[in-house]
Amino acid sequence: MAYENGLTHFDESGQAIMVDVSEKKETSRTAIASGRIRVNKAVYEAIEQGTAKKGDVLGTARIAASSKDKNFTYIPDVKAIDYDPNASYIHICQNNTIFGTTYKDVPQVDGIPLVADMSSMIFSEPTDVSKYGCIYFGVQKNVAPAGMAIAIIRDDLLGKSAKGIPAEKIPTMMNYTTLLDKDSMYNTPPCWCIYMTGLVMDYLQNEVGGLEEMAKINHAKAKVLYDYLDGQDFYNNPVQPEYRSMMNVTFTSPNPDMDKKFCAAATEAGFVNLKGHRLVGGMRASIYNAMPAQGVNDLVDFMEKFRKENA
Repeated sequence: MAYENGLTHFDESGQAIMVDVSEKKETSRTAIASGRIRVNKAVYEAIEQGTAKKGDVLGTARIAASSKDKNFTYIPDVKAIDYDPNASYIHICQNNTIFGTTYKDVPQVDGIPLVADMSSMIFSEPTDVSKYGCIYFGVQKNVAPAGMAIAIIRDDLLGKSAKGIPAEKIPTMMNYTTLLDKDSMYNTPPCWCIYMTGLVMDYLQNEVGGLEEMAKINHAKAKVLYDYLDGQDFYNNPVQPEYRSMMNVTFTSPNPDMDKKFCAAATEAGFVNLKGHRLVGGMRASIYNAMPAQGVNDLVDFMEKFRKENA
């Protein structure tokens, strides 16, 4: 993937980094790539190390906003951020799988395109693509087996590169125009992922009834779990309600030892992969599109049983 000269990046922790890029237009195109976009990796590592130095591979990076003051339990107000008027684009990771937060509003700055990683929430609800310059996502959460990424890009952003790097110096496979010019078949395409994506698109459109209906299902599932968490005092969800993720619900029990006991008991009862991310601990229920409502109901029943036995 190639960029012109800058970036504001809200990472998985809710922080934002700004690097230097620009331009505007309305049309967009879609490209399929075999492999995740790697451009944010340096930024993620930089945040974990408390520095933005690795963001300098793309330009000049700076922390533009952070919710670190409250342990990343909310999203910074996108209307109150001091954006760099010379930035080329704003980048967000729209749904935070680690801390269980999500953007309800997205940054909209005149003259600065918005780029969003939607890997963990794409197709969970309708998306107004006109607000974005580029949307990209790995398919492994809500679309297909892991091994492919899809990008929706505004035409005027294609073929651009980072400040100080001539476009012709960008590696061939890091330029979306390479894929678009070859109908996403510049190299051997991930056929199985493409086939499965087609089946899921057909399912969402013809069996579910579209993304509006999918959103209703997902909101209902999340409500069951959040209502339970809010109605007792054994488990705790720390996220401010207005920023809670519909896909990833985080919670803790009274102490870390109880968290471990919960995860072990849950696995024995048939509820797997509930252990929270290593950065935050606790538990995390990822209730993506494929999770049926009954699965959430069963989880709540188990949580209540465990609470009664251990309170």
